[in-house]
Amino acid sequence: MPGIETGAPSPWDWGEQRVTVGRHFLRDLESLWSEVLKLAAVVEDALNQSLRALCDGRPDLADEVRGRKPSMERWEVQIERECVRVLALHQPVASDLRRVAAILRINSDLERLADLARHIAKRVKKLAADPEAFPIPQPLENLGMEALAQVRESLDALTQANAARAKAVMAAEKRLDRQYRSVQGMLKREIVAHPGRIDTWLRLVNTARNIERIADHAAKIAEAVVYLKEGEILRHRPPADQAASRTSL
Repeated sequence: MPGIETGAPSPWDWGEQRVTVGRHFLRDLESLWSEVLKLAAVVEDALNQSLRALCDGRPDLADEVRGRKPSMERWEVQIERECVRVLALHQPVASDLRRVAAILRINSDLERLADLARHIAKRVKKLAADPEAFPIPQPLENLGMEALAQVRESLDALTQANAARAKAVMAAEKRLDRQYRSVQGMLKREIVAHPGRIDTWLRLVNTARNIERIADHAAKIAEAVVYLKEGEILRHRPPADQAASRTSL
């Protein structure tokens, strides 16, 4: 992932404000952090490749994304197992427990993003059966590029420990939701106008939904950044509280 230097000191300052005793815990935490950043880079690349396959009509790129599945799944499982080991071995509390819990959450969202990249790649392979499927409608391409930009922003906020940047990603989610609803409306109109190609339109509808979910997980990673920095859980907050949080930016 551009901009990530996994060998550099962590901007999260893991050694500060710690409660759990033991240098081994700090070492394990830094190792977990490094693995999550590396996985994030691979997942972002898979998303970029799957969306390029979609926008450029490249089934060969789609095959490459789908071929990464076994290695990425093993990586995701290994990070989860290591988190469980750290919890059992060191029994962290307070802010240290929050850090391990956040890594678990981020790993889960990265897993879902990798799955969505593969789902889009699978649709590209099926769309290739329709010679008129490409180029895809421009509004759908725009949606994909916006979702990918949100992923990049959330991962940059994560690597930089930047809560303000994370909150900006969360605030942008509603804009992308409106864009998604517009794309869905356009695709439904195409189904009515060209029922003979209904399989193609339904695959594009499904692809648009997967792209919208990509943005959802980008926002969840952004929430984890705020949780790590401020200890505040932002999921399911009342709209008034969310608005107050945004005005503090």
